[in-house]
Amino acid sequence: MSDVPGTPADLLRSLTRAERLLSRRLGAVLADDAISIEAWRVLCLLADGQGHPMSEVSVEASLPPGTLTKLVDQLVDRNLVFRRVDPIDRRRIRAYLTVRGRREHARLDERVRASIAELGVQQAADLIGHLDDLVGRLDPTRQREHADAVGPHR
Repeated sequence: MSDVPGTPADLLRSLTRAERLLSRRLGAVLADDAISIEAWRVLCLLADGQGHPMSEVSVEASLPPGTLTKLVDQLVDRNLVFRRVDPIDRRRIRAYLTVRGRREHARLDERVRASIAELGVQQAADLIGHLDDLVGRLDPTRQREHADAVGPHR
């Protein structure tokens, strides 16, 4: 690593370390309910009530399709998630939270938010905005969405 602060290596190291430490912290919060970080990501995505295709859940949860299927099977067994054939494209399966899943997500969300609040991160929304901007610039599939969202170049 370079001794010059602000290098790409510093950025990568800091982002990786922050993600690992935050995952460890939130994993401890979720462990009491036997919910993994990966399961939490799935519950959060499905919490919007829209139902999402499994392929989208796989991408957003950063899980390979096979791993996601096993995880969703476990969430189905716990009556937190259910699957339905997409009414528009019958080849696709959409995942949704059950009523119990919505209650569990809301309860866990309070605990996760409280844990994050203990960190004293005052500018969390700004940080999320900056990270989302970075992801939009780095992810070729999201570059078009990012360009549409920020408008014409200044």
